[in-house]
Amino acid sequence: MVARRRLRNAERLSKATDRAYLAGMFIQTEATPNPNVLKFLPGRHVATDGPVEFAGIDQAAASPLAEALFELEGVERVFFGEDFVAVTRAAAAPGWDEMKAGILSVIMDHFLSGAPLMREGSGASDHAAYEGEAAEIVAEIKQVLDSRIRPAVAQDGGDILFDRFEPDTGVLWLSMRGACAGCPSSSATLKAGVENMMRHYVPEVTRVEQTL
Repeated sequence: MVARRRLRNAERLSKATDRAYLAGMFIQTEATPNPNVLKFLPGRHVATDGPVEFAGIDQAAASPLAEALFELEGVERVFFGEDFVAVTRAAAAPGWDEMKAGILSVIMDHFLSGAPLMREGSGASDHAAYEGEAAEIVAEIKQVLDSRIRPAVAQDGGDILFDRFEPDTGVLWLSMRGACAGCPSSSATLKAGVENMMRHYVPEVTRVEQTL
C-alpha cells in the first residue's frame, strides 16, 4: 500500500522543479554549493533535538524517514537539519531530475503520516566530558559555532559540529555534515573561514582540522 502510494505521488511530482505541493503540504528544494547534495525544505521543523546525519543505510534504522530515503536508488547520505532534509547522491547515481520526484514523495509521505523522525532510544551519544579550564574553552568553542558558524552553513544545507578539542596542542576537530561533507570548497572554508574565526574568538585554538 505504501509503495503504491509513493509511486502515485512520484508520478504526480515527476515534473517538479524547485518546489512541490501535494495533499496540503508544500516542499521547496534548493541547490547547495555541493553539486551532489540537494536541500529539501518541508515548511516545518525537522530535527528539533539537533542535527542528525546518516552516512549509509546501515545507520538508518534509527529513523523511519532515513530508511525510506535510502531505499531510493542513488541515495548515499541523509542529513536532517532544523528545518530541512539534505540528500547526497552517489557519484554514479541518476541525475537530480530523475531522483527528485521520488525523494519528494518519501518526505511528503513521512510528514503526512505523523510518524516520528527518530525511533525511541536512538539518541546520539554525548561527547567526552571536559573539566576545569578545558571545559570553559570547549564551552566558548561551542558558543562560537552555534552563534556565528552553524547558522551560515545551514543556509547551504550543511552543518559543522564540535567533535573534540585537544587542550595540550590547541587542535580543534570538527565534523562536516550535510552539504559540507565532501563539498569541494569545504577544506578552504574550514581553514580560511572557520579556523580564522575560532582563533580570533578563542585564542587557545591553534588549528582546526576536519574529522574524517
